[in-house]
Amino acid sequence: MLNLPEQTGPGPTLEELSLALNQRRVSSRMLVEQCLASIDDPAGEGARVYLHLNRQRALDEADACDRARQKGYTVSPFQGIPISVKDLFDCAGEVTQAGSHVLDDQPPAEQDATIVALLRRAGFIVLGKTNMTEFAFSGLGVNAHYGTPLNPWDRATGRIPGGSSSGGAVSVADGMAAATIGTDTGGSCRIPAAFCGIVGLKPTSRRVSQQGVVPLSRSLDSVGPLARSVRCCTLLDAIISGEILHSPSHAYRTVPCKPARLGVMQGYVTEQLDDAVASAYDAALQRLSAAGHALISMDTSDLSVLPEINARGGLVGAEAYTWHQHYLQNRQSHYDPWVLARLLAADQQSASDYIEVLEHRVRLKSLYAQKTQGVDALVLPAVAVIPPTLASMKDPAESGRVNLLTLRNTAVGNFLDRPSVSIPCHAPESPPAGFMLMGQPDGDAALLALGDSLESVIRLG
Repeated sequence: MLNLPEQTGPGPTLEELSLALNQRRVSSRMLVEQCLASIDDPAGEGARVYLHLNRQRALDEADACDRARQKGYTVSPFQGIPISVKDLFDCAGEVTQAGSHVLDDQPPAEQDATIVALLRRAGFIVLGKTNMTEFAFSGLGVNAHYGTPLNPWDRATGRIPGGSSSGGAVSVADGMAAATIGTDTGGSCRIPAAFCGIVGLKPTSRRVSQQGVVPLSRSLDSVGPLARSVRCCTLLDAIISGEILHSPSHAYRTVPCKPARLGVMQGYVTEQLDDAVASAYDAALQRLSAAGHALISMDTSDLSVLPEINARGGLVGAEAYTWHQHYLQNRQSHYDPWVLARLLAADQQSASDYIEVLEHRVRLKSLYAQKTQGVDALVLPAVAVIPPTLASMKDPAESGRVNLLTLRNTAVGNFLDRPSVSIPCHAPESPPAGFMLMGQPDGDAALLALGDSLESVIRLG
């Protein structure tokens, strides 16, 4: 498991790894070997976490990073840190499969996706590509083709990791990578982060380039990190968005923790919460109030129209069906039947259905721009439920019910296109629960600064 010699608690942050490397307390090869040992552990989840593993390349790059550091040359303070990326991103020379067999016959990518190129330029070592829900079409993280990585919490019972960035979340939680990059269309970074006890970020949709990324919904897709802390996500966001390439000073700027005005969302997003989620969330609110932050109740009953708006498939269904038409005609038998059924159902949408959803989106975005004036962020439970068992997801009716409930809160951030971050708020040894901060439109930097300042209050242990 990825760790530092003197560390006894949770896995190290990117900042801690950078410091240890630059002080020569660890080598890049040591970090890569630790990750590979976790991946190879027969009692672990490595075989279900990584769909493509660049073992020898990672070791060779680690050795090159160590030699360069010994000579006093580094491209960034993070040179030689091993990370993973979701199997939606093109990596030169590899077939991007999107957690499916549908794309098996496609040629290897000719070049890296923009975000992969930026990560490599910053010195990170890309260990490989991680498992995911097929074509990112679910919030559960179940994959019928490659197996489902089990959640690190209550692993003996066998619980789902959340999705769609399932393998990436487990790679971080289990020390198979220092961080990972995923995508988020309805919660696919924040749901697995909440389920696996790490931090997940959904940035503003067009903040990060989606060149070389298999799409789900062009209107809603965003590219974001999952990592140990908000500061880790801030750094990675700054790199993949192109804000910084070589210096951590921008991402790690210290922001004084001043009293914040937080809009506490009530109603739609707080219905049907599991007891463990409600308890952890309420306790986090109490800690924030005790720390001097203003909690302002905000009714969200106007969001209860979202299920009806999306009943015919919504933006995701229409836009995914458009991208998949060729494959549905030529390789339909290769789809997971559950994913296939959702794609085929979207064929029933009309142009007027699609336009109506777009109009609803414009209206709700305008409404919430007015409602949230004067607050620094909205707060809500990231996911309404604790991770269910993998066995229970074999029942199609139960799987469909839980999927909708799992996506309900996170999807609000995508529909309103607001940056959102999920931070663990549960007590140690308790079922995992995420506390979500949702920023103002295009307010990514402000949200991350706020999240960094509040994280020590929200988190326990």
